[in-house]
Amino acid sequence: MSSPAFVHLRLHSEYSIVDGIVRVGDAVSVAKKDAQPALALTDLNNVFGLVKFYKTARSNGIKPIVGCDVLVSNDTERDKPTRLLLLCQSHAGYLRLCDLLTRAYLENQNRGRAEIRKEWLREDVDGLIALSGACLGEIGNALVNGNSAAARQLTHEWAGLFPGRFYLEVQRAGAPR
Repeated sequence: MSSPAFVHLRLHSEYSIVDGIVRVGDAVSVAKKDAQPALALTDLNNVFGLVKFYKTARSNGIKPIVGCDVLVSNDTERDKPTRLLLLCQSHAGYLRLCDLLTRAYLENQNRGRAEIRKEWLREDVDGLIALSGACLGEIGNALVNGNSAAARQLTHEWAGLFPGRFYLEVQRAGAPR
């Protein structure tokens, strides 16, 4: 059995506009140097860098994983949307992701930010894999606020939206001791 390889599933690039500075070519070069078999590009609320990323990764022998870090509307605190990472499992998933992003930009902007609505995910998420958004996701927010019961309930809710394709993200928090 070979050793498991690291695959970076959360990467914001220069195309992330608000919070990314990593150039696609540089990210792929580092992934190749580290012998990563695959790499995901998950810019915030867009897939603008997808074509460049896909071509660069493939030409360097790295499997490109398409995804997006999306904002999810928070109706309780409208100015505090949560995050959800969506990865495309198939072509149908890519098309669904594009539909969700387009709908967010056309129908649900808040302060210039496109946000998807959780109820849209009840319609169709075939071909999409979801990661919880760590401390910026709905479940992470509940945990940070000390509400483990809500976190448990939200975990079941999200897992129900993405049967067999929902994963909790674990992230270090605070300073090392």
